[in-house]
Amino acid sequence: MILDIFNELQSALDSSRLDPRRLIADTLDQARLADELGYGCWWSVEHHTSPEFSMSSAPDLWLAVLSQHTRRIRLGTAGILSPFEINHPVRVAERAAWIDVLSGGRLELGLARSGGAEWETFEVDPETTTASLEEALRMLPRIWAPGEFEWKSELAKIPRREFAPKPLQQPHPPLWQTVSTPTSSERAGRLGVGLLAAAPLATLDYIRLQLEAYDRGLAACENPAGASINAQRAVFVLVHCAETRREVVESRAAEAALWFMNAAPFTFRVQRDNWFTIVRGHESQSAAGSPALEGPEPPPTPEELADPNPTIRLLHRQRAGLPIDPEEALATIEAIPTAVIGDIDTCRRKLQAIQALGVDRLLCLMQFGPLEPARILNSIRTLGESVLPGLRG
Repeated sequence: MILDIFNELQSALDSSRLDPRRLIADTLDQARLADELGYGCWWSVEHHTSPEFSMSSAPDLWLAVLSQHTRRIRLGTAGILSPFEINHPVRVAERAAWIDVLSGGRLELGLARSGGAEWETFEVDPETTTASLEEALRMLPRIWAPGEFEWKSELAKIPRREFAPKPLQQPHPPLWQTVSTPTSSERAGRLGVGLLAAAPLATLDYIRLQLEAYDRGLAACENPAGASINAQRAVFVLVHCAETRREVVESRAAEAALWFMNAAPFTFRVQRDNWFTIVRGHESQSAAGSPALEGPEPPPTPEELADPNPTIRLLHRQRAGLPIDPEEALATIEAIPTAVIGDIDTCRRKLQAIQALGVDRLLCLMQFGPLEPARILNSIRTLGESVLPGLRG
């Protein structure tokens, strides 16, 4: 299993307190270190309208910068928002080709449907988003191919033209789809593109559901989107690794993980209970397909603060502004197999369990919540030096 870095440019600071230059400098330090230690790929997302959760509104520009500060690590998008109103496929193809050229052929291109506030901001018709995702994945390899390109459909009518530059990788850079449910996982398999599955604080059974659905799709893939099938299975999880458990407690990484899960429903405009189904180990609707979160949420009820699930109970306590014991938080997070937060032995054991499911790449979100930059760098170094070498196939 290859260990990658997944990054949101996340600070947990609202726009009035956020220093973009500091955040960029700190994250650039992380990318350089990941490159030096042999991580496989640096994955950037595209999000809008929620600065404290993600300042990564222009991942192509960010990856172009990283291409000039790294040598070996691959550069991926997980993913570019695929609705045509946000990113027309021709523009996606052109910008992605630039990254591939600048990086010497290191691009991995993933697309995502988006949802919630991003659809509202760009006036996206939700009914077209699945079709536009598939159409964009099919258009990209043809735009990149030598010679002219033409396309006619209900979504796009492009006259015969040639677009430049072309990517260095032949026949084209690997294609991926970001997914959040077994249904979207199966769709990625049918398209013959790589799987980028989100599983923060999920159960191993939930990951297994995603992988099984993807395999069903691959088995039925008769018309892949690209020139060849990319059958890699990647999963995104929260990761924080330190030499000792005491360092993990002091970092308050467990509470940062809770912050991430509490912030996500507001960011994606998804009902909180939809996220809790994943924590409980049940199948969830996607962010795009679930009921929208309308307006501010009411404070947690006494029943919610006494939820029998310890993780959900702590999430409600944090949201209510109640004190959380860092020892209790870490003990609770340690019980979650996909929360790779702990000392070296704990992280190694959890990663091996995920690897045993058949995961090819693990996207490690290291910069999450209000974690201190020095502790994030230490986590990248500790995992890269002590755990990463043993996971390579």
